[in-house]
Amino acid sequence: MTDTARTTRAGLPERPTLDGLEETWSRRWQEEGTYAFDRSKSRSDVYAIDTPPPTVSGELHMGHVFSYTHTDTVARFQRMRGRTVFYPMGWDDNGLPTERRVQNVYGVRCDPSLPYDPAWAPPATPISAEARNNPTSISRRNFVELCERLTADDEQAFEALWRRLGLSVDWSLTYSTIGRAARAASQRAFLRNLARGEAYTAEAPTLWDVGFGTAVAQAELEDRERPGAYHTLRFRAAGTAPGSHGLPEPEILIDTTRPELLPACVALVCHPDDERYADLVGGTARAPLFGVEVPIRAHPLADPAKGTGIAMVCTFGDLTDVTWWRELRLDTRVVIGRDGRLLPDPPSGVPAEPYAALAGRTVAAARRQIVALLAESGDLIGAPRPISHPVKFYERGELPLEIVSTRQWYLRNGGRDAELREALLERGRQLHWVPEHMRHRYEHWVKGLTGDWLVSRQRFFGVPIPVWYRLDDVGEPDHSQPLTPDESLLPVDPSSECPPGYVESQRGRPGGFVADPDVMDTWATSSLTPQIVGGWESDADLFDRVFPMDLRPQGQEIIRTWLFATVVRAHLEHGVLPWRDAVLSGWILDPDRKKMSKSKGNVVTPMALLEQHGSDAVRYWAASGRPGTDLAFNPDQIRIGRRLATKLLNASKFALGLGAGDALRAPVTAPLDRSMLAGLCQVVATATSAFDGYDHTAALQAAETFFWTFCDDYIELVKDRAYGGGPGAESARAALATALSAQLRLFAPFLPFVTEEVWSWWRYGSVHRAPWPTTYEIERAGRDGDPTLLRLAGEALAQVRRAKSERKLSMRTDVPLAEALGPAATLEQLAVVDDDVRTAGRIGKLDYLPDRTPELVIACAF
Repeated sequence: MTDTARTTRAGLPERPTLDGLEETWSRRWQEEGTYAFDRSKSRSDVYAIDTPPPTVSGELHMGHVFSYTHTDTVARFQRMRGRTVFYPMGWDDNGLPTERRVQNVYGVRCDPSLPYDPAWAPPATPISAEARNNPTSISRRNFVELCERLTADDEQAFEALWRRLGLSVDWSLTYSTIGRAARAASQRAFLRNLARGEAYTAEAPTLWDVGFGTAVAQAELEDRERPGAYHTLRFRAAGTAPGSHGLPEPEILIDTTRPELLPACVALVCHPDDERYADLVGGTARAPLFGVEVPIRAHPLADPAKGTGIAMVCTFGDLTDVTWWRELRLDTRVVIGRDGRLLPDPPSGVPAEPYAALAGRTVAAARRQIVALLAESGDLIGAPRPISHPVKFYERGELPLEIVSTRQWYLRNGGRDAELREALLERGRQLHWVPEHMRHRYEHWVKGLTGDWLVSRQRFFGVPIPVWYRLDDVGEPDHSQPLTPDESLLPVDPSSECPPGYVESQRGRPGGFVADPDVMDTWATSSLTPQIVGGWESDADLFDRVFPMDLRPQGQEIIRTWLFATVVRAHLEHGVLPWRDAVLSGWILDPDRKKMSKSKGNVVTPMALLEQHGSDAVRYWAASGRPGTDLAFNPDQIRIGRRLATKLLNASKFALGLGAGDALRAPVTAPLDRSMLAGLCQVVATATSAFDGYDHTAALQAAETFFWTFCDDYIELVKDRAYGGGPGAESARAALATALSAQLRLFAPFLPFVTEEVWSWWRYGSVHRAPWPTTYEIERAGRDGDPTLLRLAGEALAQVRRAKSERKLSMRTDVPLAEALGPAATLEQLAVVDDDVRTAGRIGKLDYLPDRTPELVIACAF
């Protein structure tokens, strides 16, 4: 037995099987620290991955399996290339998804005004529909404890699935975005942003989700097509008598989809070049029902082709209203509150009647009421005209967004700073994008920013904004000079801790202090994943070894959120890109070619497939999709992966049973053996180049195509020779050993369980710690091979098999005579491997007849 062999033929399993490999090898890998990060290595030897922390709010689906498998193939490849791989796993467990899940699972709602009840216990689950529709109010601290309890359970389930899938994560590097390290890093970064003037608080119009009761950032918006209606309202130019409809008085007709905002109207706006309204610009108009006079102004954003060409500006109906309000310096009349209902009192200057008929109503109810009033007054022209139009929603919300005026925290991101915007565009140009066209999405987003990043949220389960405010003598907070903690005290919870120099008894009292009630946007934490997991300011040695990182793998739909935000934070804090390469995954499509998503209810969960087909088979399906390319979910592809894994198991046993395991270092002398190795050498070069370019699919295709040729042609051609003795047998066994060793390593990133199993039959250590195969290694085993010989011999053998099959003969039937026809040069090549072809085809005599036939033809005589 050689120094690299561990077992002989007698040590092979009698009936190898794929079943149970996941449990066996997952346990062994953990026990032996196969994927542990070696922090003694220098930065040049480290390959660091900024792994996406999946949202812990439900179940993982095949889209997760798809993209995380891609990342794992890269990690395994880099590890085999000699890099020590920094491959952590995080859980994104704070924010709205977790809160909504807690509310649904336990039938509770958070009421921050309630005191903490240490004796309170959640109801048994599952809860009844009645309990869900009539939730129990609990304190913020009780609610946060429930969030932590539920996410801990979800994280265990997620980790179990990832282990089953075979992710080569170092599980000692796990973190959560609500954990102590994440809270400290998030608050530290925020305080430094604040100290440099990059974070600021302002009272301003804010996109507001009335269902969740929180502000929403521009990056979290999505347009949804919704039914609506145009309502034509009659305004009158100032100086005319309201109600004198029969007189030839100036009328201004306005088309609007939001008549309920009429009491919030602060101006009419037309385009500067619209001659229809040129004489009115600079004057005023009187609003119907309320009689309030509003200015008529011109602005280039007004669209002459939309509606009547002149629009009413309300505070606030949409983002264009905000732009007009800001740039034209208009008044503010707010009528919609944070609960999505019209405020109980009218804004200044708006008469109490008929506003009282609208007060307290939902937007939809107020719309119906005001339409009825307008129709009654004669100021509604014609009937509402139904339309379908895009309406802005929070990406996780169920109700249309409103715009309300609130105080929020913002982080500068280039939306209002041309110099910073250009710097962030340049960062995008410095980043290596896979595929390259994804960079244009980044640039489109940065160039289209209209404001800074809103980072505060009016929620409960998140990283607290780490500031307090002084209260003046009448108890009003001073927002201009927030009180901040020392970094050494982080993380802090301002709602239960005091600012420096104050005591708890001063909380909420004049002359004392009050905590900022908000938490950070989840992206404000997730944008710091490289810093959090890298030990920024807490483990300088680790941080120096892993930051900036090498790879950010992620979904294309969060370029504008996670990727951009991470670039912003690294640029502002460190003056660098957070990673060198960004690899964007495509989407998983259902059979109807629609993107799988939990909101659409068309997702497929992976555990049953992993149990039925095996993890290697599912990974094979996932690896068949390239970065940035969508892939339709196809169970047939999983079955093909199972067949490949099974064949690898059985073919390996067969080759080792021929004695290949004892001949790894023997010389390879036979022409057919050298030909096979020459072809393998090309495959190694192709797969290596593909992986270097993050094209794992091309690497898999190259390895798989060669493997089936190896099984169907090469093994069949040499198995009889390998059974025998002499130099020819030793050459075949050595070639089999070299090829098997290289192919196991080529497949290891994709099929980690079956390759580890086979490797354990005859080699020491783990295949996942073995070096990636090289062309030098293959060439050293057998130089100067002609790769066309194996192809030619395989074609000849296939024709002999076909002839037997057409005559319904056994493959073991002897062929007394066969004739090889074709070009002379082709026949000369075939003659080089004559013995192997005749033996494999059971041919007694093979005659070579040069012919004008362009391709090789084998004629068999029985």
